[in-house]
Parts: sequence; C-alpha cells; structure tokens
Amino acid sequence: MHQLRLISILALCALLLPSCTQVKAWERGYLAKDEMAWDSDVLESALSDQIFFSKEASSGGNSAAGGGCGCN
Repeated sequence: MHQLRLISILALCALLLPSCTQVKAWERGYLAKDEMAWDSDVLESALSDQIFFSKEASSGGNSAAGGGCGCN
C-alpha cells in the first residue's frame, strides 16, 4: 500500500515538474501589456481598497460580505 502511494506521488510530481518553466525575455512582451495586469489603474485600485477597508473596518481579503455593521 505504501509503495502504491509513493509511486503515485512520484508520478504526480513528474507530471507537474515540466509546467514549472521560466518566461523567456522575448515572451514577456505580452505579459507586460496593460490589459494583462490585475489592476490596470493603480490609483483606482488603491482608492477602492481604501474605501473597502474603511467600510469593513478590517484588512485582508477582498471577498468579505456585509456592510461592517456586524449584523451578519
């Protein structure tokens, strides 16, 4: 049983290792475009975070629900 588990873990690692590649310098042009950024406008993102955190009275993940009143 332990050998089967070890073999399956090694096989999974062998399948996942080729996906860990580095981006070549000539391939970075596409990744550096504005439309590839998570937040294209840095100031708008910072303002949005400031408003969210002040309403929630917390810091951390951006997926919290509620208005910060403690009613949920």
